Amino acid sequence: MSTLALLGIGAGSIGLLLLLIIRWQVHAFVAMMLVSFLVAFATGMPIGDIISTLIAGMGGTLGSVAILVALGSMLGRMIEVSGGAASLANRFTQLLGPTRVPMALTAAALVLAIPVFFDVGFIILVPIVYGFCKAAGVNPIKFGLPVAGIMLAAHVVVPPHPGIVGGAAIVKGDIGWITIIGLAICIPLAALSQVVSGWLNRKGYPLLPTTAEQFAAFGNSEDSAATKARSAPSVGTIMALILIPLALIMAGTTGATMLPKGDSLRNVLGFIGSPIFALMVAVGLAMFLLGRNQGWNRERTNAIMESALPPAATVILVTGAGGVFAKVLTASGIGAALSQSLTATHLPLILLAFIISLALRAAQGSATVAIITTCGLLADAMAGGGYSPLQVALLTVAIGFGSLGLSHVNDSGFWIVTRYLGLSVGDGLRTWTVLTTVLGLAGFALTALLWVAVA
Repeated sequence: MSTLALLGIGAGSIGLLLLLIIRWQVHAFVAMMLVSFLVAFATGMPIGDIISTLIAGMGGTLGSVAILVALGSMLGRMIEVSGGAASLANRFTQLLGPTRVPMALTAAALVLAIPVFFDVGFIILVPIVYGFCKAAGVNPIKFGLPVAGIMLAAHVVVPPHPGIVGGAAIVKGDIGWITIIGLAICIPLAALSQVVSGWLNRKGYPLLPTTAEQFAAFGNSEDSAATKARSAPSVGTIMALILIPLALIMAGTTGATMLPKGDSLRNVLGFIGSPIFALMVAVGLAMFLLGRNQGWNRERTNAIMESALPPAATVILVTGAGGVFAKVLTASGIGAALSQSLTATHLPLILLAFIISLALRAAQGSATVAIITTCGLLADAMAGGGYSPLQVALLTVAIGFGSLGLSHVNDSGFWIVTRYLGLSVGDGLRTWTVLTTVLGLAGFALTALLWVAVA
Protein backbone atom coordinates (compact mmCIF):
# COMPACT_ATOMS: atom_id res chain seq x y z
CA MET A 1 0.00 0.00 0.00
CA SER A 2 1.28 3.49 -0.86
CA THR A 3 2.59 5.89 1.75
CA LEU A 4 -0.14 8.41 0.93
CA ALA A 5 -2.86 5.79 1.43
CA LEU A 6 -1.42 4.72 4.77
CA LEU A 7 -1.21 8.32 5.96
CA GLY A 8 -4.80 8.92 4.85
CA ILE A 9 -6.01 5.86 6.75
CA GLY A 10 -4.12 6.96 9.85
CA ALA A 11 -5.57 10.47 9.80
CA GLY A 12 -9.04 9.16 8.99
CA SER A 13 -8.96 6.63 11.83
CA ILE A 14 -8.14 9.30 14.43
CA GLY A 15 -10.85 11.58 13.02
CA LEU A 16 -13.42 8.74 13.10
CA LEU A 17 -12.45 7.84 16.64
CA LEU A 18 -12.96 11.39 17.83
CA LEU A 19 -16.34 11.57 16.09
CA LEU A 20 -17.48 8.32 17.68
CA ILE A 21 -16.46 9.39 21.18
CA ILE A 22 -17.24 13.12 21.14
CA ARG A 23 -20.10 13.52 18.65
CA TRP A 24 -21.90 10.20 18.91
CA GLN A 25 -21.08 9.50 22.56
CA VAL A 26 -19.87 5.94 21.96
CA HIS A 27 -18.03 4.53 24.97
CA ALA A 28 -14.28 5.05 24.51
CA PHE A 29 -13.46 1.36 24.95
CA VAL A 30 -15.96 0.24 22.28
CA ALA A 31 -14.98 3.05 19.91
CA MET A 32 -11.26 2.28 20.04
CA MET A 33 -11.81 -1.45 19.55
CA LEU A 34 -14.10 -0.79 16.57
CA VAL A 35 -11.70 1.66 14.89
CA SER A 36 -8.79 -0.72 15.51
CA PHE A 37 -10.61 -3.43 13.55
CA LEU A 38 -11.41 -0.99 10.75
CA VAL A 39 -7.79 0.18 10.45
CA ALA A 40 -6.57 -3.41 10.35
CA PHE A 41 -8.95 -4.25 7.51
CA ALA A 42 -8.33 -1.00 5.60
CA THR A 43 -4.53 -1.39 5.62
CA GLY A 44 -4.73 -4.96 4.36
CA MET A 45 -3.43 -6.63 7.48
CA PRO A 46 -3.65 -10.43 7.03
CA ILE A 47 -6.90 -11.58 8.59
CA GLY A 48 -5.08 -14.25 10.57
CA ASP A 49 -2.94 -11.59 12.26
CA ILE A 50 -5.67 -9.14 13.25
CA ILE A 51 -6.89 -10.76 16.46
CA SER A 52 -3.37 -11.60 17.64
CA THR A 53 -2.30 -7.99 17.02
CA LEU A 54 -5.23 -6.66 19.03
CA ILE A 55 -4.51 -9.08 21.86
CA ALA A 56 -0.83 -8.11 21.81
CA GLY A 57 -1.77 -4.44 22.04
CA MET A 58 -4.11 -5.05 24.96
CA GLY A 59 -1.74 -7.40 26.76
CA GLY A 60 1.33 -5.25 26.21
CA THR A 61 -0.40 -2.24 27.75
CA LEU A 62 -2.26 -3.96 30.56
CA GLY A 63 0.63 -6.23 31.52
CA SER A 64 1.89 -3.44 33.76
CA VAL A 65 -0.83 -0.79 33.78
CA ALA A 66 -3.60 -3.01 35.17
CA ILE A 67 -1.50 -4.11 38.13
CA LEU A 68 -0.22 -0.60 38.82
CA VAL A 69 -3.66 0.99 38.62
CA ALA A 70 -5.17 -1.66 40.90
CA LEU A 71 -2.42 -1.45 43.53
CA GLY A 72 -2.23 2.34 43.32
CA SER A 73 -5.99 2.62 43.72
CA MET A 74 -5.96 0.36 46.79
CA LEU A 75 -3.16 2.37 48.37
CA GLY A 76 -4.94 5.63 47.63
CA ARG A 77 -8.23 4.35 49.00
CA MET A 78 -6.67 3.31 52.31
CA ILE A 79 -4.91 6.68 52.61
CA GLU A 80 -8.21 8.43 51.89
CA VAL A 81 -10.43 6.41 54.24
CA SER A 82 -7.93 6.70 57.08
CA GLY A 83 -8.08 10.49 56.80
CA GLY A 84 -4.39 10.63 55.84
CA ALA A 85 -4.82 12.53 52.55
CA ALA A 86 -6.94 15.21 54.19
CA SER A 87 -4.51 15.46 57.11
CA LEU A 88 -1.53 15.86 54.77
CA ALA A 89 -3.33 18.45 52.64
CA ASN A 90 -4.43 20.50 55.62
CA ARG A 91 -0.98 20.47 57.21
CA PHE A 92 0.84 21.61 54.07
CA THR A 93 -1.83 24.19 53.26
CA GLN A 94 -1.30 25.69 56.72
CA LEU A 95 2.49 25.69 56.30
CA LEU A 96 2.66 27.04 52.76
CA GLY A 97 -0.52 29.05 52.45
CA PRO A 98 -3.23 28.29 49.86
CA THR A 99 -1.59 30.29 47.07
CA ARG A 100 1.71 28.39 47.23
CA VAL A 101 0.27 24.88 47.31
CA PRO A 102 -0.20 24.36 43.51
CA MET A 103 3.38 25.37 42.64
CA ALA A 104 4.77 23.33 45.55
CA LEU A 105 2.90 20.26 44.27
CA THR A 106 4.24 20.83 40.75
CA ALA A 107 7.81 21.23 42.02
CA ALA A 108 7.49 18.07 44.12
CA ALA A 109 6.11 16.23 41.09
CA LEU A 110 9.19 17.18 39.04
CA VAL A 111 11.50 15.74 41.69
CA LEU A 112 9.44 12.57 42.11
CA ALA A 113 9.24 12.08 38.33
CA ILE A 114 13.00 11.72 37.93
CA PRO A 115 13.28 8.12 39.19
CA VAL A 116 9.66 7.02 38.59
CA PHE A 117 7.77 6.20 35.40
CA PHE A 118 5.06 8.74 34.54
CA ASP A 119 2.02 6.51 35.03
CA VAL A 120 3.31 5.04 38.32
CA GLY A 121 4.16 8.43 39.81
CA PHE A 122 0.88 10.00 38.76
CA ILE A 123 -1.20 7.13 40.13
CA ILE A 124 0.66 7.33 43.47
CA LEU A 125 0.07 11.10 43.67
CA VAL A 126 -3.63 11.04 42.70
CA PRO A 127 -4.98 10.64 46.26
CA ILE A 128 -2.68 13.44 47.43
CA VAL A 129 -3.88 15.69 44.60
CA TYR A 130 -7.47 14.83 45.54
CA GLY A 131 -6.76 15.68 49.17
CA PHE A 132 -5.25 19.08 48.36
CA CYS A 133 -8.05 19.91 45.91
CA LYS A 134 -10.66 18.88 48.47
CA ALA A 135 -9.03 21.13 51.09
CA ALA A 136 -8.91 24.04 48.61
CA GLY A 137 -12.45 23.45 47.34
CA VAL A 138 -11.43 23.06 43.68
CA ASN A 139 -11.77 20.33 41.06
CA PRO A 140 -8.88 17.82 40.63
CA ILE A 141 -7.86 19.29 37.28
CA LYS A 142 -6.78 22.56 38.96
CA PHE A 143 -3.83 20.94 40.72
CA GLY A 144 -3.58 17.67 38.80
CA LEU A 145 -3.03 19.07 35.30
CA PRO A 146 0.29 20.90 35.95
CA VAL A 147 1.49 17.96 38.07
CA ALA A 148 0.85 15.51 35.24
CA GLY A 149 2.37 17.86 32.65
CA ILE A 150 5.74 18.27 34.33
CA MET A 151 5.91 14.57 35.25
CA LEU A 152 5.53 13.62 31.59
CA ALA A 153 8.12 16.23 30.56
CA ALA A 154 10.66 14.67 32.91
CA HIS A 155 9.69 11.19 31.70
CA VAL A 156 10.64 11.91 28.08
CA VAL A 157 13.96 13.74 28.53
CA VAL A 158 15.51 12.81 31.88
CA PRO A 159 17.34 9.48 32.34
CA PRO A 160 16.87 6.81 33.59
CA HIS A 161 13.50 6.68 31.80
CA PRO A 162 13.49 4.02 29.07
CA GLY A 163 12.78 6.09 25.97
CA ILE A 164 15.55 8.64 26.37
CA VAL A 165 18.04 6.02 27.65
CA GLY A 166 17.25 3.68 24.74
CA GLY A 167 17.49 6.53 22.25
CA ALA A 168 20.82 7.66 23.70
CA ALA A 169 22.19 4.15 23.32
CA ILE A 170 21.24 4.11 19.63
CA VAL A 171 22.87 7.46 18.79
CA LYS A 172 25.70 7.02 21.31
CA GLY A 173 24.60 10.08 23.27
CA ASP A 174 26.28 11.03 26.53
CA ILE A 175 23.85 10.23 29.38
CA GLY A 176 25.49 12.80 31.64
CA TRP A 177 24.98 15.68 29.21
CA ILE A 178 21.44 14.52 28.43
CA THR A 179 20.60 14.45 32.15
CA ILE A 180 22.02 17.93 32.74
CA ILE A 181 20.26 19.44 29.74
CA GLY A 182 16.97 17.65 30.41
CA LEU A 183 16.83 18.70 34.06
CA ALA A 184 17.91 22.27 33.31
CA ILE A 185 15.10 22.71 30.78
CA CYS A 186 12.47 20.94 32.90
CA ILE A 187 12.90 23.45 35.75
CA PRO A 188 11.46 26.41 33.76
CA LEU A 189 8.95 24.02 32.19
CA ALA A 190 7.58 23.32 35.68
CA ALA A 191 6.72 27.00 36.04
CA LEU A 192 5.34 27.05 32.49
CA SER A 193 3.18 24.00 33.25
CA GLN A 194 1.68 25.89 36.17
CA VAL A 195 1.03 29.03 34.12
CA VAL A 196 -0.42 27.26 31.07
CA SER A 197 -2.60 25.03 33.25
CA GLY A 198 -3.95 28.09 35.04
CA TRP A 199 -4.78 29.68 31.69
CA LEU A 200 -6.46 26.51 30.44
CA ASN A 201 -8.45 26.33 33.67
CA ARG A 202 -9.75 29.89 33.40
CA LYS A 203 -13.09 28.27 32.56
CA GLY A 204 -14.45 25.41 34.59
CA TYR A 205 -14.68 21.92 33.13
CA PRO A 206 -17.46 19.62 34.35
CA LEU A 207 -16.24 16.41 35.93
CA LEU A 208 -17.24 13.10 34.43
CA PRO A 209 -20.09 11.64 36.52
CA THR A 210 -18.03 8.73 37.82
CA THR A 211 -15.12 10.98 38.80
CA ALA A 212 -17.49 13.55 40.30
CA GLU A 213 -19.03 10.87 42.52
CA GLN A 214 -15.62 9.55 43.49
CA PHE A 215 -14.27 13.03 44.26
CA ALA A 216 -17.40 14.10 46.15
CA ALA A 217 -17.14 10.97 48.28
CA PHE A 218 -13.41 11.50 48.88
CA GLY A 219 -13.04 11.82 52.64
CA ASN A 220 -16.85 11.87 53.10
CA SER A 221 -17.76 8.20 52.74
CA GLU A 222 -19.25 6.13 55.54
CA ASP A 223 -15.85 4.49 55.97
CA SER A 224 -14.18 7.89 56.20
CA ALA A 225 -16.80 9.17 58.60
CA ALA A 226 -16.26 6.18 60.83
CA THR A 227 -12.61 7.10 61.20
CA LYS A 228 -13.32 10.59 62.51
CA ALA A 229 -13.75 9.19 66.02
CA ARG A 230 -10.11 8.15 65.76
CA SER A 231 -7.16 10.37 65.11
CA ALA A 232 -5.97 10.54 61.51
CA PRO A 233 -2.58 8.98 60.79
CA SER A 234 0.38 11.30 61.15
CA VAL A 235 1.79 13.26 58.24
CA GLY A 236 5.01 11.27 58.66
CA THR A 237 3.15 7.99 58.19
CA ILE A 238 1.49 9.17 54.99
CA MET A 239 4.73 10.61 53.62
CA ALA A 240 6.44 7.29 54.35
CA LEU A 241 3.77 5.39 52.41
CA ILE A 242 4.40 7.67 49.42
CA LEU A 243 8.17 7.92 49.61
CA ILE A 244 9.06 4.29 50.42
CA PRO A 245 7.87 2.91 47.04
CA LEU A 246 9.55 5.85 45.30
CA ALA A 247 12.81 5.12 47.15
CA LEU A 248 12.63 1.45 46.14
CA ILE A 249 12.08 2.42 42.50
CA MET A 250 14.98 4.88 42.69
CA ALA A 251 17.23 2.12 44.05
CA GLY A 252 16.29 -0.08 41.10
CA THR A 253 16.95 2.61 38.50
CA THR A 254 20.23 3.59 40.18
CA GLY A 255 21.38 -0.03 40.12
CA ALA A 256 20.47 -0.36 36.45
CA THR A 257 22.47 2.79 35.66
CA MET A 258 25.56 2.21 37.82
CA LEU A 259 26.06 -1.57 37.84
CA PRO A 260 26.97 -3.85 34.92
CA LYS A 261 24.52 -6.32 33.43
CA GLY A 262 24.60 -9.70 35.14
CA ASP A 263 25.73 -8.23 38.47
CA SER A 264 23.85 -9.97 41.30
CA LEU A 265 23.30 -6.73 43.23
CA ARG A 266 21.87 -5.12 40.11
CA ASN A 267 19.42 -8.01 39.76
CA VAL A 268 18.33 -7.69 43.39
CA LEU A 269 17.90 -3.92 43.11
CA GLY A 270 16.03 -4.38 39.85
CA PHE A 271 13.58 -6.72 41.57
CA ILE A 272 12.91 -4.58 44.63
CA GLY A 273 12.87 -1.47 42.46
CA SER A 274 10.24 -2.73 40.04
CA PRO A 275 7.09 -0.57 40.31
CA ILE A 276 4.90 -3.60 40.96
CA PHE A 277 7.02 -4.81 43.91
CA ALA A 278 7.37 -1.27 45.26
CA LEU A 279 3.60 -0.73 45.25
CA MET A 280 3.04 -4.15 46.81
CA VAL A 281 5.33 -3.11 49.67
CA ALA A 282 3.44 0.17 50.05
CA VAL A 283 0.06 -1.59 50.11
CA GLY A 284 1.34 -4.07 52.70
CA LEU A 285 2.66 -1.25 54.88
CA ALA A 286 -0.62 0.64 54.54
CA MET A 287 -2.58 -2.43 55.62
CA PHE A 288 -0.44 -2.67 58.75
CA LEU A 289 0.18 0.98 59.65
CA LEU A 290 -3.19 2.46 58.72
CA GLY A 291 -5.17 -0.60 59.73
CA ARG A 292 -3.59 -0.64 63.17
CA ASN A 293 -4.04 3.13 63.62
CA GLN A 294 -7.71 2.95 62.68
CA GLY A 295 -8.50 -0.37 64.33
CA TRP A 296 -9.55 -2.06 61.11
CA ASN A 297 -9.95 -5.83 61.21
CA ARG A 298 -9.08 -8.01 58.23
CA GLU A 299 -12.61 -7.92 56.79
CA ARG A 300 -12.81 -4.14 57.04
CA THR A 301 -9.41 -3.72 55.40
CA ASN A 302 -10.38 -6.05 52.53
CA ALA A 303 -13.68 -4.21 52.03
CA ILE A 304 -11.88 -0.85 51.80
CA MET A 305 -9.39 -2.22 49.29
CA GLU A 306 -12.13 -3.82 47.18
CA SER A 307 -14.05 -0.54 47.09
CA ALA A 308 -11.12 0.97 45.16
CA LEU A 309 -11.46 -1.43 42.24
CA PRO A 310 -14.77 -0.46 40.53
CA PRO A 311 -13.60 3.12 39.73
CA ALA A 312 -10.26 1.71 38.54
CA ALA A 313 -11.90 -0.76 36.14
CA THR A 314 -12.84 1.88 33.57
CA VAL A 315 -9.34 3.36 33.64
CA ILE A 316 -7.84 -0.09 33.08
CA LEU A 317 -10.14 -1.06 30.19
CA VAL A 318 -9.93 2.26 28.35
CA THR A 319 -6.14 2.38 28.78
CA GLY A 320 -5.88 -1.13 27.36
CA ALA A 321 -8.02 -0.18 24.36
CA GLY A 322 -5.69 2.75 23.73
CA GLY A 323 -2.85 0.22 23.61
CA VAL A 324 -4.79 -1.83 21.06
CA PHE A 325 -5.31 1.18 18.80
CA ALA A 326 -1.65 2.19 19.04
CA LYS A 327 -0.51 -1.36 18.26
CA VAL A 328 -2.65 -1.54 15.12
CA LEU A 329 -1.36 1.82 13.89
CA THR A 330 2.21 0.62 14.38
CA ALA A 331 1.76 -2.89 12.95
CA SER A 332 -0.08 -1.57 9.89
CA GLY A 333 2.96 0.48 8.81
CA ILE A 334 1.32 3.88 9.24
CA GLY A 335 4.00 5.09 11.67
CA ALA A 336 6.85 3.97 9.40
CA ALA A 337 5.25 5.64 6.38
CA LEU A 338 4.98 8.91 8.26
CA SER A 339 8.60 8.91 9.47
CA GLN A 340 9.95 8.06 6.00
CA SER A 341 7.96 10.91 4.44
CA LEU A 342 9.36 13.41 6.93
CA THR A 343 12.94 12.18 6.53
CA ALA A 344 12.74 12.97 2.81
CA THR A 345 12.11 16.69 3.50
CA HIS A 346 15.81 17.39 4.30
CA LEU A 347 15.04 19.92 7.04
CA PRO A 348 17.77 21.07 9.49
CA LEU A 349 18.65 18.05 11.60
CA ILE A 350 17.53 19.36 14.99
CA LEU A 351 14.19 20.52 13.57
CA LEU A 352 13.75 17.26 11.67
CA ALA A 353 14.48 15.28 14.84
CA PHE A 354 11.77 17.15 16.72
CA ILE A 355 9.16 16.94 13.96
CA ILE A 356 9.65 13.22 13.28
CA SER A 357 9.37 12.40 16.97
CA LEU A 358 6.28 14.61 17.34
CA ALA A 359 4.64 13.05 14.29
CA LEU A 360 5.35 9.51 15.46
CA ARG A 361 4.00 10.37 18.90
CA ALA A 362 0.77 11.65 17.33
CA ALA A 363 0.51 8.67 15.00
CA GLN A 364 1.05 5.76 17.38
CA GLY A 365 0.75 7.17 20.91
CA SER A 366 3.85 5.89 22.70
CA ALA A 367 6.50 8.46 23.62
CA THR A 368 9.07 5.71 24.16
CA VAL A 369 8.48 4.24 20.69
CA ALA A 370 8.61 7.70 19.13
CA ILE A 371 11.99 8.45 20.73
CA ILE A 372 13.62 5.12 19.90
CA THR A 373 12.27 5.03 16.33
CA THR A 374 13.40 8.61 15.61
CA CYS A 375 16.85 7.93 17.02
CA GLY A 376 17.12 4.86 14.81
CA LEU A 377 16.11 6.82 11.72
CA LEU A 378 18.60 9.63 12.37
CA ALA A 379 21.48 7.64 13.89
CA ASP A 380 23.56 7.61 10.69
CA ALA A 381 23.04 11.33 10.08
CA MET A 382 24.07 12.12 13.65
CA ALA A 383 27.10 9.81 13.52
CA GLY A 384 28.31 11.18 10.19
CA GLY A 385 27.73 14.85 10.89
CA GLY A 386 30.83 15.46 12.98
CA TYR A 387 28.80 16.61 15.97
CA SER A 388 30.31 17.06 19.42
CA PRO A 389 29.01 15.01 22.40
CA LEU A 390 27.12 18.09 23.59
CA GLN A 391 25.45 18.54 20.20
CA VAL A 392 24.47 14.86 20.05
CA ALA A 393 22.95 15.24 23.52
CA LEU A 394 20.99 18.30 22.38
CA LEU A 395 19.67 16.40 19.34
CA THR A 396 18.59 13.55 21.60
CA VAL A 397 16.82 15.92 23.99
CA ALA A 398 15.06 17.55 21.01
CA ILE A 399 13.78 14.12 20.02
CA GLY A 400 12.56 13.62 23.59
CA PHE A 401 10.61 16.87 23.58
CA GLY A 402 9.08 15.91 20.25
CA SER A 403 7.59 12.85 21.93
CA LEU A 404 6.05 15.03 24.65
CA GLY A 405 3.50 16.81 22.47
CA LEU A 406 0.15 15.82 20.98
CA SER A 407 -0.84 13.26 23.61
CA HIS A 408 -4.33 12.21 22.56
CA VAL A 409 -6.69 9.25 22.30
CA ASN A 410 -4.11 6.67 21.14
CA ASP A 411 -1.91 7.35 24.19
CA SER A 412 -2.57 5.28 27.30
CA GLY A 413 -1.33 8.20 29.42
CA PHE A 414 -4.10 10.38 27.98
CA TRP A 415 -6.71 8.05 29.42
CA ILE A 416 -5.02 7.74 32.81
CA VAL A 417 -4.82 11.52 33.22
CA THR A 418 -8.25 12.39 31.86
CA ARG A 419 -10.10 9.66 33.75
CA TYR A 420 -8.47 10.42 37.12
CA LEU A 421 -8.97 14.18 36.62
CA GLY A 422 -12.56 13.67 35.43
CA LEU A 423 -12.19 15.11 31.92
CA SER A 424 -14.26 14.11 28.92
CA VAL A 425 -12.40 13.32 25.70
CA GLY A 426 -13.20 16.75 24.27
CA ASP A 427 -12.06 18.54 27.42
CA GLY A 428 -8.98 16.32 27.57
CA LEU A 429 -8.02 17.44 24.07
CA ARG A 430 -8.59 21.08 25.05
CA THR A 431 -6.44 20.80 28.17
CA TRP A 432 -4.07 17.82 28.41
CA THR A 433 -3.28 17.67 24.68
CA VAL A 434 -2.73 21.44 24.53
CA LEU A 435 -0.56 21.42 27.68
CA THR A 436 1.72 18.58 26.48
CA THR A 437 2.10 20.26 23.09
CA VAL A 438 2.96 23.66 24.59
CA LEU A 439 5.50 22.06 26.93
CA GLY A 440 7.01 20.08 24.04
CA LEU A 441 7.31 23.18 21.86
CA ALA A 442 8.78 25.24 24.71
CA GLY A 443 11.23 22.48 25.59
CA PHE A 444 12.33 22.25 21.96
CA ALA A 445 12.68 26.06 21.72
CA LEU A 446 15.04 26.10 24.71
CA THR A 447 16.97 23.16 23.26
CA ALA A 448 17.26 24.93 19.91
CA LEU A 449 18.60 28.07 21.64
CA LEU A 450 21.31 25.97 23.28
CA TRP A 451 22.04 24.36 19.89
CA VAL A 452 22.60 27.78 18.34
CA ALA A 453 24.74 28.85 21.27
CA VAL A 454 27.14 25.89 20.99
CA ALA A 455 27.18 25.68 17.18
